[in-house]
Amino acid sequence: MKLEVNGAPARSEDLAGAFGYGHFTAMQVRDGKVRGLDVHLRRLATSTRRMFGSELDTEAVRGYVRQAVRGEAALSVRVLIFSRAMDWSDPGAPAAPDVLVRVGPPQEHEMTPLRLRSVRYERVLPEVKHVGTFGLLHHTREAKMAGYDDALFVDYQGRVSEASIWNVGFLDGGTVVWPQAPVLDGITQQLVRRGLERTGVPQGTREVRPGDLPGFDATFLTNSESVGRPVASVDDVVLPFAPETGRILTEAYESNPWDEI
Repeated sequence: MKLEVNGAPARSEDLAGAFGYGHFTAMQVRDGKVRGLDVHLRRLATSTRRMFGSELDTEAVRGYVRQAVRGEAALSVRVLIFSRAMDWSDPGAPAAPDVLVRVGPPQEHEMTPLRLRSVRYERVLPEVKHVGTFGLLHHTREAKMAGYDDALFVDYQGRVSEASIWNVGFLDGGTVVWPQAPVLDGITQQLVRRGLERTGVPQGTREVRPGDLPGFDATFLTNSESVGRPVASVDDVVLPFAPETGRILTEAYESNPWDEI
């Protein structure tokens, strides 16, 4: 693993506060390229305005990532935005962002079906991929201690929203359905949606409640490490998984070209 802050090797003093208040994006890099680079950079820029009231130099971010991955064929990369200039006595004042790039071993897409445990939970500021992960980890731990693989979140209105580190989606006939609820608009989910538009597969958004799940042809998860990972069951309810689901989602995702960082 390698850590760099603003293009220089990270020191312990550089990291003070980096994991308390910040936001990030995660990507799989192959030969200096990533799918959906524009979406990653837009996420970082938008969240920086939201959390720090300042603008992010996305070209500088590209340079930092390019430097960190140089000479490596395959890596997992996380870009975390924080601010050592944040003045908590005047939190409304714009704060200059710092850029932490972390690189590590690559992750290949995993397709082993998962058994999920439903839980009532909503993340704070769900539209931002922020570092406030206590609730996610807590509910994941509780689910695993109860014999499941992970947690599926149901919001306080009783709607299925997302999973711990995943977006969730469904196949209904030939239509891909996304849940209508406060969720993080994941990068992989966005790229799948783009690809579905290209390939002509219909998609839509609607409320989904736990009792609706057995009526879908498939329930699946997406994140930076998986496209269309099957959900085998939720609580004690075994769910169907249509074999064409993986093909539909993979074709949509892979229709997005690799972008040079």
